[in-house]
Amino acid sequence: MAEEAEIAIESRLRNVGLRPTRQRIALGDLLFAKGDRHLTVEELHEEAVAAGVPVSLATVYNTLHQFTEAGLIRVLAVESTKTYFDTNVSDHHHFFVEGHNEVLDIPISNLTIGNLPEPPKGMEIAHVDVVIRLRRKQQR
Repeated sequence: MAEEAEIAIESRLRNVGLRPTRQRIALGDLLFAKGDRHLTVEELHEEAVAAGVPVSLATVYNTLHQFTEAGLIRVLAVESTKTYFDTNVSDHHHFFVEGHNEVLDIPISNLTIGNLPEPPKGMEIAHVDVVIRLRRKQQR
């Protein structure tokens, strides 16, 4: 089964024009094997180290940005100090649970956005990201 997943990742990388190096395959397997998820560079690095994948933090950073440029994942900037990488590249929005650094998907069908401004001449809106910040209710 692990070999099938490795072949699938390798094929996925080739399809977007990325050379399937051992590190890209290993990181891709960690990233995509658990379904749709939101991870920081540091979280994926920790998973890689725990799985015995010899990779530096800089390599994880570079690989995630290469995956983003290739359209395999997308960037979600929730806070100025924290960037998440989202394996779900479909149109959707997010809840962010403050104090818990947790990101949850909101299906696009659950939110309607209207009255968007006209983009500047020669530009078009690529997509709109909505992040709704949540916090636990205070007990009274």
